[in-house]
Amino acid sequence: PERVRESTLQIAATWLALGLDTANAVFYRQSDVPEIAELAWILSCVTAKGLMNRAHAYKAAVQANQEGGESDPDKGVTMGLYNYPILMAADILLFRARRVPVGRDQIQHIEMARDMAARFNHIYGEHFVLPEAQISEETALLCGLDGRKMSKSYDNTIPLFASEKALRKLIMKVKTNSQLPGEPKDPEGCTLFGIFRAFASAAEAAAVRKRYEEGIAWGEMKTFLFEYLNGHLEAARERYEALIEAPAQIEQALQDGAAKARAVATPFVQELRASVGIRPLA
Repeated sequence: PERVRESTLQIAATWLALGLDTANAVFYRQSDVPEIAELAWILSCVTAKGLMNRAHAYKAAVQANQEGGESDPDKGVTMGLYNYPILMAADILLFRARRVPVGRDQIQHIEMARDMAARFNHIYGEHFVLPEAQISEETALLCGLDGRKMSKSYDNTIPLFASEKALRKLIMKVKTNSQLPGEPKDPEGCTLFGIFRAFASAAEAAAVRKRYEEGIAWGEMKTFLFEYLNGHLEAARERYEALIEAPAQIEQALQDGAAKARAVATPFVQELRASVGIRPLA
């Protein structure tokens, strides 16, 4: 329970520290909008098991069991994990989202949401908008310290609001190849450049790309990246630390957002209930 609370606090504080304007955005905690869970159940009634079998997280769990010699390929797989794509789809479809910003590794979830929406619309009439994935090709997938996809599962992340000392230490640990100073280097596929490009303007990225062509040393690039990120994140880091110490302020923002979300969700769920026959008898 404490991990859930801490995760919620940190994620919400991150969005707010980076400048999310809650006056113009509906910022809510999923569990504060019960209509999402209800819609997830409704969607589960029209979702094929075969679709869930293809979910990346489920397939990865099965593969891990098989490689570990488990006789039961589903060992440790909960229905929460198995049905998670349906819950995610409900969160998207309930608010008729047209474009959903995602990383390349999350495209499958949008495709699944589209499949569920299309199936429901086919059976019960046109109710859902079919969402589309919106991907920034330049930052569609960030690599972590070891060159693999940045993920807590791989323990290779760089926390956005790590202290100045911790940030420097982590960046210095980023894996690079054996090219020497002075050798022209390819920024594409380089973890350091990928992280920099996620924050940089097009002009800044072009300037650093030129430095790669000129053979910038890895140590020099790491120092440059640390100084760049530290400068860009310093003010946001201070806001984040202040918000972490003010959970009541964050809670109020989430409750206000939930009220806005439910104002949209409640009537739509009533519409969906009626469409599937869940309505008064007289």
